[in-house]
Parts: sequence; structure tokens; C-alpha cells
Amino acid sequence: MAAAFYVCFLLWCFQINTAGAQLPPPHNLNVISMNTNYTLTWDWDQGSAESGAVNFTTHYVAKFKLKSKKKSPNWNTGCETTSDRSCDLTNKNLFYLGIYVFRVRASVNGIDSDWATKDFCPDEEAALGPPSKVALSPEGRNLDIVISDPLSSTNRSMREHHEDLYFQIRYWERSADGQALRSHSLSSKKRVVTLSNLQAWTWYCVSVQSRYDFYNKSSSFTPPLCTQTEGTIPWWEIVLYFLLSLVICFLVVLLYIYGFFRCFKKLKATFYPSVQLPTPFQYLCDFSGSDIPRLLPESHSELWCDKVTVCPAPPLLEIHSPPPEFLPEPTGLEPDSSGKHSRSSSGSGDSGMYSTGGGSSNLRQLHSGQDSQGPLDSEQVKMQDMAPGLKTHLLAADEGIVDMCV
Repeated sequence: MAAAFYVCFLLWCFQINTAGAQLPPPHNLNVISMNTNYTLTWDWDQGSAESGAVNFTTHYVAKFKLKSKKKSPNWNTGCETTSDRSCDLTNKNLFYLGIYVFRVRASVNGIDSDWATKDFCPDEEAALGPPSKVALSPEGRNLDIVISDPLSSTNRSMREHHEDLYFQIRYWERSADGQALRSHSLSSKKRVVTLSNLQAWTWYCVSVQSRYDFYNKSSSFTPPLCTQTEGTIPWWEIVLYFLLSLVICFLVVLLYIYGFFRCFKKLKATFYPSVQLPTPFQYLCDFSGSDIPRLLPESHSELWCDKVTVCPAPPLLEIHSPPPEFLPEPTGLEPDSSGKHSRSSSGSGDSGMYSTGGGSSNLRQLHSGQDSQGPLDSEQVKMQDMAPGLKTHLLAADEGIVDMCV
């Protein structure tokens, strides 16, 4: 029984080893790198796999650790059980001047293939990238080219790894139809390069390449960047630009002044109109002198207005001159045959003044005679502005003036 069990165990181990040998490992291992960006890629024949998903495992280690005979190397894991045919090792902080060994194996249904290995030295094999930025600045007939170094994965200059890094500059003159007429090139380690003695008012295009001659590294050229050179401006253009600027400034100032006065007149006509309000409405205006009507509130009417009392009109007194027949005859005078009075012998042609007696009775007779006989052709006097005290007194009749003859 023990011998039979041992034979079965040997057969099972042999089957496992045979199945593992039948699973092919990855092949065509390659490192795509630029500056300090590293990506390991490989190929694998999908038809050789049995039913089930395939996974890959990637390890890396410094090559000098494999030469140690005292202890086995400690492999670092780059990617674990991934289905991709690539593994990004950029964030593993590989030393740029070191040499590393990468290995990859495939796994299907718990069966692993053999390891496929590849050596990699970044300093020697990593590609050099182009300048990160190129700028052109024309200065008259000269052209300044500002070049930025290629950057690593940590945004640091690649000059830290390649001290002898320099730039290959290619420039050419561009025609009106966009064709390159003449091409020139130069090399420089400087970040600012000046192209001098170029033609004025001419378009030039520039493209730059990074180079490192120790391992014969060279990057691709940057996309062409074009600009136009400058030159001396003719005096007549300066004068023309100056006059044009003066005209524009004058028009702008004139338009500003015109708009200001238009707005001023509009505001003045709105808030201070020239048409005055009628006199009955002027009391509604503000006391500050404004022409805008404003009704006084009832609470302030007693402060700003005087009380007005309406009284009936006073009666008008009429004075009538009595007719001659109502006048009394003067005493001491005799009428002559002609119906006229004669003057006394003692006096010359003097005129005498006599007052009628019984003034109040005569006035009553006059009023009664007027009422009975109708209106008389006598002088009527209307007294309007009379003092209040005169209303209760009777008005005395005028004194009669009679001419006497002697």
C-alpha cells in the first residue's frame, strides 16, 4: 500500500509540472520610456490558454542584487494579477542611473507560466523628450527664442540627469504661400537664443530638438512656431498714426461734451422748467423756490396759511341833491320882477352862502319824494370805503349857494 501511494504521488506531481510547462510565458517584453516615465509592455498568445481568464504579474529588482550569493533577492511587485498587457512603473521611483530587471508571468486557473525577464537601464535606454515649451519674441530684425528644458515625471528639468543636454534649432523663412524658402540650423546649450541679421518684416518659423550625445539621444522636433520680424517704421507712418490718434481723441472729447450738455439741459428742463405756474397755484409750490407743485399736508396748513374770514359787503350810501323848489327862501331878500334876487345896497356883487335848515327832515322829504316821483336826474355819489363808525350817522345835506342881486 505504501509503495502504491508513493507512485500515485509522483504521477500527480509530474502532471502538474507538465501542465505548467504547457502554459507559455509572455514574450516581446519592451519598455516604453521618455525622460523618467516607464511603461513595461509584453505580448502573449491567447490561443494557447485553456478556458478561463488570464492574469499577469510583474516584478522588478535592481540587477546588482541578483549577483549576491548569500541570500535570494527580494523582488518588488509592480503590478499584481492584472489582465492588461502593460504595467506602469513610473511611480516606482526608479533610479535613473541604475540597472533593473523586470519579470512577467501569466496565470490561468491557478496555473502559472515561467517568468519572462528583461533588463532596463533608464540612463541608456530611456528616450529624451523635446523641450517642454518654445516661445518667440521679435526684437526689430532679431528674433529671440526662449526654450524650456524637457521635464521629468516630477516636473523637474532633465538637466539634472543629463548635464550635457543641448538644443538643435532649425529655422527657415516662410513665403507668402506658406512654403519654406531657406532652412538654417544651429546648436546651443542656452535657454535663450537670438537669431540676428534677419530680414525686416519677414515671417520665420522655428523648431527645436533636445539632444544628448553620450548615448546619442535625440528627441523629436517641436511643432513649427512662426512669427514676423520687425523693422524701422517710416516717418510718414508715425505722422499718420499721430494725426489719426489726435482726430479720434478730439471726436471722443467732443462727443463727451455734447452728451454732457444734452443731459444737463434735459435735467434742467425737468427739475427747473422755464414756464411759471399760474398765480392761483403758486402757493402750492415749495417755499425753497422750486417750481414743482406740492400740496401742503393738513397738519401743516395752520403753520403756513393765514385764516380768512368772509364778510358781507358794506351798504352803499347815496346822496341826492334836492330840487330847487324844496330849498327854503333866504331871509331879507326880495325877488325882483325878473324872478331873480337882488343884492342889498350896502354890498357890492358878493355871493352869499346859506345852509338849509332842518337837515334831517329835508333828507326824509327827499327820500320820500324820490320814492313817490321816481328816479331824479340828480348827482348820485356812492361811498364804498367808509369807516364802520360812520354807518350810524346821517349825512348832512350840502350847503346851497345862491347868487343875490341888490
